[in-house]
Amino acid sequence: MTAPSLSAPPNSPPEAPSRRQLWKAAIKLPMYTVAVMPILLGSAIAAFETKRLNGGILALFLGAAIAIIAWLNLTNDVFDSDTGIDVNKAHSVVNLTGNRSLVFAIANLFLVAGIASIGAIAWLQQDWTVLAIILASCVLGYSYQGPPFRFGYLGLGEPICFVTFGPMALTAAYYSQTQSWSLLNWGASVFMGITTSLILFCSHFHQVADDLRAGKRSPVARLGTARSAALLPWFCGTAFGVVVAGVLWGAFPLWTLLTGLSLPIALHLCRHVGQHHDQPDRVSNSKFIAVKFHFWSGLALSGGFLLGAWLQ
Repeated sequence: MTAPSLSAPPNSPPEAPSRRQLWKAAIKLPMYTVAVMPILLGSAIAAFETKRLNGGILALFLGAAIAIIAWLNLTNDVFDSDTGIDVNKAHSVVNLTGNRSLVFAIANLFLVAGIASIGAIAWLQQDWTVLAIILASCVLGYSYQGPPFRFGYLGLGEPICFVTFGPMALTAAYYSQTQSWSLLNWGASVFMGITTSLILFCSHFHQVADDLRAGKRSPVARLGTARSAALLPWFCGTAFGVVVAGVLWGAFPLWTLLTGLSLPIALHLCRHVGQHHDQPDRVSNSKFIAVKFHFWSGLALSGGFLLGAWLQ
């Protein structure tokens, strides 16, 4: 007689995630690169054009951006709990704590800290332009999920994301370094706007059913997963096209072609979503592939401008 097997039966259900794993997912640590990359890129472009970089201002801005992203993440959980769209989301901070009011209060503390840091930059420079840009960005960020707007439920999340994390964030970062404006910076902001919006776009594929049930008409819910997946190569191609066009035009330094090192990640993202777009369990990690693409492409592009500043 053989001994009983200690391994799980082949058709046993997957083990439920531990509370530690749920908190790790709720904190969304990889998502904070969304805050870092636009500020780093805008500051790198400022260094390229002026051959100067104020490290203290950059550090203040990065801290502010991280705090504001924490506010956005936490308030999104709060507002989603109000609509019931997160009822099946075990890693919602509100669901984990069971205390909506506490989460909302902590979120607002992060907002105050972020705005205070930007206010410090404005006070140091005696120029309130950066503060005005960031306040406008926060209003747009709130409108994504916050009542009475909830523009994300109308499918407007990606345009809001593009504007706030592309042109507005890069303009604020550039201005904090130079107290001036730049057409080159606005051109590069298209790249950052696209790669950031891809993260939000990819986050919809695995939750189409929940979105539709709650009345949220995300672009993926409107178009269907197959047509949405077919758009990804166009989005990625446009982002890379901005860099190539900038180099050919003579506006971007040659070093920015290092962004091409992130092409394998973009290809992996497009293939993965293309193959599994209608399989929620398989496609749910696509937003993290998009985060990886956003991080490495943004880091390479920022590095290209910094190399251009110091080597050309």
